[in-house]
Amino acid sequence: MKKINILIILFSLAFFIIGCNDNGLVIPDDCKHLEIVDGWVPIWCDEFNEDELNLEKWNVLDTGWGGGNNEAQYYSPKNIKVESGNLVITAKKEDYQGKNYTSGRLHTQYKGDWLYGKIIVRAKLPGGRGTWPAIWMLPSNNAYGTWPKSGEIDIVEYVGYDADTLYGTIHTEKFNHMKGTQLGNSLEYSGITTDFIEYSLIWTPGEIELYVDDVRLSRFAYVPEFNQDAEPNQTWPFDQPFHLILNLAIGGNLGGVRGIDPDIFPVSMYIDYVRVYQKDYAALDKTQPEAISEIRVSNKLKNMIYWKKPLDDQAIDYYEIYLDGILHDTTRLNAYVFKKLKVGNSYDVKILAVDFSKRKSPAIEFELTYK
Repeated sequence: MKKINILIILFSLAFFIIGCNDNGLVIPDDCKHLEIVDGWVPIWCDEFNEDELNLEKWNVLDTGWGGGNNEAQYYSPKNIKVESGNLVITAKKEDYQGKNYTSGRLHTQYKGDWLYGKIIVRAKLPGGRGTWPAIWMLPSNNAYGTWPKSGEIDIVEYVGYDADTLYGTIHTEKFNHMKGTQLGNSLEYSGITTDFIEYSLIWTPGEIELYVDDVRLSRFAYVPEFNQDAEPNQTWPFDQPFHLILNLAIGGNLGGVRGIDPDIFPVSMYIDYVRVYQKDYAALDKTQPEAISEIRVSNKLKNMIYWKKPLDDQAIDYYEIYLDGILHDTTRLNAYVFKKLKVGNSYDVKILAVDFSKRKSPAIEFELTYK
């Protein structure tokens, strides 16, 4: 989910005081009304207070493709507008481009892409049988390949036929709904279609939490001990930038399980604001991380090792892995699979942790025989 060098001249100092926090995370002008709380710095927002959608922040879809979910709508820009301080996505019953319904979908790819952070979306969702609104995220560059290999984060999904239930899930190569192995949770909650509710994501290294107002919907964490049968990215690809998606689907594999009520239309999804924060780890971090410990070899996947995360007063950014004294690779997860080495050879391995202030832990060294 960026650092600047502070030049000791009056202009740069003034800019730093007005526009940045201590680590150089820039607070945009339109987000300066938001407070820094517990080290979370506002770095992107849209309050939808203008007359039109800000296309410097959003991409609007114009397509009949719903991502392979057999959805019934055509996503049209005409179904998205900004009015009375809200983003409004409206679904209508109308024949258009071979579909029986129209609706809207927009996203922030290449205009808002983040690795880690807190995202808060205050929204009122539409009900009615056949509606399927969602606030979710996809990887911006598919570092590990196309879906589901690079992951998906569903901050919240709602299906109108299940009136008081919200869903929060993640999808990865190992855990996804195509295999019936997706990870997620549901929550009974009142006021979904009548009140504005804050749906939020807190995404930190190796962990994702989803909240409905102040109630935790789901928590996910990478635990290599339980995933020794898969490469780390196959279980946890959430170490790359993702972007935000807002859409109102109609029907489809989830929303259309009980059909579509044609008498509910038009229906609208209202978004009051979207706010994105990033943790100022570097400014908060005051100590060197401790060394990693409890290095283990996987008993299911050849040449995979994993270790216990070291203690640090904030978080670990990544790990450096050296072979025979030369930097071999880096990883953001506390697990690694060695590849393309010479079978039978032994290597001196050194691993150290690096925090967001670039402080490095003491190195742990051991010998590895490549199989």
